[in-house]
Amino acid sequence: MARTDTRFRQAHNDLLDSLAGLAVGSSLASEVQLAAQLGVSRTVVRAVLAKLAEAKVVQINGREKTLLRAPRPADIVPLRDDYVSRDSLEARFLDWVLRFDVPAGTALNVTQLARQFNVPPHLLQEFLASLGQSGLIERRPRGGWRLLGFTADYAVELSDFRQVLELNAIRALIDLPRSHPAWAALAQIKAEHLDLLARIDRDFHDFSPLDGRFHALLNSVVRNRFVAEFQKVISLIFHYHYQWDKTMERIRNEAAIREHLCIIDALEQGQTETALKAARTHLTTSKDTLLSSLRGHHLA
Repeated sequence: MARTDTRFRQAHNDLLDSLAGLAVGSSLASEVQLAAQLGVSRTVVRAVLAKLAEAKVVQINGREKTLLRAPRPADIVPLRDDYVSRDSLEARFLDWVLRFDVPAGTALNVTQLARQFNVPPHLLQEFLASLGQSGLIERRPRGGWRLLGFTADYAVELSDFRQVLELNAIRALIDLPRSHPAWAALAQIKAEHLDLLARIDRDFHDFSPLDGRFHALLNSVVRNRFVAEFQKVISLIFHYHYQWDKTMERIRNEAAIREHLCIIDALEQGQTETALKAARTHLTTSKDTLLSSLRGHHLA
């Protein structure tokens, strides 16, 4: 269970206990005082108050908070431990978006999605806020969130940005000393590519996770907090697009393996320009494949 969720649930129930001793119509203490009383942050206090307001236990009017009714046993939230992790939430949400089950422009029902993805609503809200910069969703003028969806324009922009990030990662990798762990990891993943290439006729479906590990390795040598969230979105989207279009899959996957090997060989030989050229070729192919997959969904 995430620590933030544990604190929220415990604080929620502790505040209910405190409210049970107040008369209906009484004013609640300030957020600062409640945070000190409950031993949590003001962010957690706000989340607790929002849930109590939704349940019509309290009324919030600016800084004024009034008890509307006495707490009931049904208001207590269980201290459950079966919520999914943040990483699982990201994967589930993007899987939901990228399977095109919901049209672009759909308003997101946080309560419903929280149940669907098995997370508390306040954590889903935090996740959606962090995802807002990705361009997949946007905040609605009157509150809440709207799904912008995955479109051809989005695919082009994402692919172009991916190229900027990965070419930068290649330059960073090739400048690393040979003692850096990334070189041993690169040698290992090269061996995995050669192994899969030798059995491509039978196991071509195994390429998608290998592709993800290869690109993750390249990007792992660059530490930049501003692109970390984008990297997750990019990785998942380019993982899923291999599942959308199964036509010519074996041939396409074999070609991608060979393109990866060209990049790896150039990196190992310290040939920066050759590695960058091979990477541009591969990323262009990947972009074309992504757009082709979208055409299969009538989105390009």
